[in-house]
Amino acid sequence: MIEQFYLGWDVGGWNCDKNALSRDALVLLNAKGEWVGSAWRGNLRDIINQASTPTEFITAVFGLCDVAVPDKPFHVTLAIDTPLGFSDAFVELITQDRATAYIGLSQDNPYLYRATERFLFERGIKPLSPIKDMIGSQATKGIHFLSRFAPNKVLAGVWSDGSQLTAFEGYPSACKRSPIMQQYFAEYPDLLNDDKRDALWCALIAFLFDTDKDKVAFPHKDISMTEGWIFVPLDAFSDSTL
Repeated sequence: MIEQFYLGWDVGGWNCDKNALSRDALVLLNAKGEWVGSAWRGNLRDIINQASTPTEFITAVFGLCDVAVPDKPFHVTLAIDTPLGFSDAFVELITQDRATAYIGLSQDNPYLYRATERFLFERGIKPLSPIKDMIGSQATKGIHFLSRFAPNKVLAGVWSDGSQLTAFEGYPSACKRSPIMQQYFAEYPDLLNDDKRDALWCALIAFLFDTDKDKVAFPHKDISMTEGWIFVPLDAFSDSTL
């Protein structure tokens, strides 16, 4: 039987080593959704650079979290707190000079926001834009990670290495609005750092994604595979119709 783990990654910029306010942070949960090891905070850039396979990356991350790598088969579901794609309209603008006919309000601007972000705006959640909100460093770091270690698209917003790792985009701000997630989060001691707390929210949505999919908002069939999707609990907003 494959042992399951749930990893949350709050992403810092490429050169976040000396950034007191924002760095990479990791929290690992076991198959029961229990926090194991230690929450970690720092810069994952060197780990990403040095690992040549998903297994090497996972082994290094377990070490950072003070958790022994199991000696039996295991799988990691990873929720990443950063945009893991850019909008198709933005990509077409910069690669094909293809312009959108009409640009309206900021939250409806297809260059600034993907379909998944516009979906959240419609339900009262205000996600950041990788284009206008200065999180491009974090976004490229997350996308680079997927390209290296989880290049297979399972469905819109879900990536895999084909065996040991499944990754998707989480969003702590949305999770904080969810009664279900608040109940989970309340079981843990205060981590005393915003990055580590956000990593815990991500680990918890990874657990919910894997163990109770009916409580998570999944993309409809028309969502672009390249844009991706932000997975949030359905009870984070009142209108849960996709």
